[in-house]
Amino acid sequence: MEKIYFDYAATTPADPQVLEAMKPFFHENFGNPSSIHSFGREARGAMDDARQKVSSFLGARPEEIIFTSSGTEADNFALFGVLWANAAKGNHVVTTAIEHHAVLEPARFLEKLGYKVTSVRPDKDGIVHPEDIAAAMTDQTVLVSVMHANNEIGTIQPIKEIASLVKEKGAYMHTDAVQTVGHIPVNVDDLHVDLLSLSAHKFYGPKGVGCLYVRKGTRIAPFLRGGGQERHRRASTENIPGIVGCGKALEICSRSMASEAAEQTRLRDKLMAGVQKKIDRVYLNGHAVQRLPNNVNFSVEYIEGESMLLNLDMLGVAASTGSACTSGDLEPSHVLLSIGRPHELCHGSIRLTLGRYTREEEIDRFLDVFPKIVAKLRAMSPLYDKKP
Repeated sequence: MEKIYFDYAATTPADPQVLEAMKPFFHENFGNPSSIHSFGREARGAMDDARQKVSSFLGARPEEIIFTSSGTEADNFALFGVLWANAAKGNHVVTTAIEHHAVLEPARFLEKLGYKVTSVRPDKDGIVHPEDIAAAMTDQTVLVSVMHANNEIGTIQPIKEIASLVKEKGAYMHTDAVQTVGHIPVNVDDLHVDLLSLSAHKFYGPKGVGCLYVRKGTRIAPFLRGGGQERHRRASTENIPGIVGCGKALEICSRSMASEAAEQTRLRDKLMAGVQKKIDRVYLNGHAVQRLPNNVNFSVEYIEGESMLLNLDMLGVAASTGSACTSGDLEPSHVLLSIGRPHELCHGSIRLTLGRYTREEEIDRFLDVFPKIVAKLRAMSPLYDKKP
């Protein structure tokens, strides 16, 4: 039985070209980029080349890119670093109720430290309205953090419009672009952002490496302290193989992203239409059009999401109930609750995310087996009413 992978939002396989680019830096070119001898200079050159590729992809300057260990570290760095460096300006941060936990948890910790945090709720489609962000800001607001696209329901936010209002009020703007970089165009000047987070394993690069873009002139304090790496902004010996892989992955994305997005949008729309046609009482989560090319998220009445996943897994289909970072949590999705879904529908959600290697016959197979799984599980439910 051939397996089907519909969980690209959780992680992607490293592209074979990425692996080849990384290999020499595990053994032959293993030098520390802080060393001044030839081994170190070779590593430094590879890192500089990768930094150029990342900055070029984002429309940024190389010196504005800080390599991190993950998107989570980049998010933490943005929140803590900006708040610490701008204590004289204020102590308030504005974010949203549907952020990834990599933003929500640092925000909660900042509250424990005495900072003020305002969480803005989206509308029923998961869109955060710029005027709601502006209304939440005060003269003490230092930072606004709104994700570019939601990792669970795929809704793409109007970051440019939000950032324009934030800049008018004199605060910094951060966006978690972990789900968008490598999949849709992301240009830091077009978005008007001061800080942006990304993670390589979301766009066919290696795990264990991410980046934080920091616009020149942005006041930010180091999050990790120790050596003088990354222009004294992020201590720790750099992960050269991972950094090289990150740069190579974005180089590939720069060539393939447009065609891949078009194909994934076509397959996504076929998947959404097929599920809604074949199954009753199923509800699309997130905006129908203003969403990631590869994201489909449904709530199915009278069924637990875990039951759907287990039955799909037995047939070789990998999917998710939402964020992989919280997949073991029995609590309903904070994202679905925030857009107004009742608890029972939140528990009956399923997320399908497509990718570079998704084929149309995989969509067809899913549309064949999934309605049968739903029918079987509903037949076991005492709550299901077969009447339309």
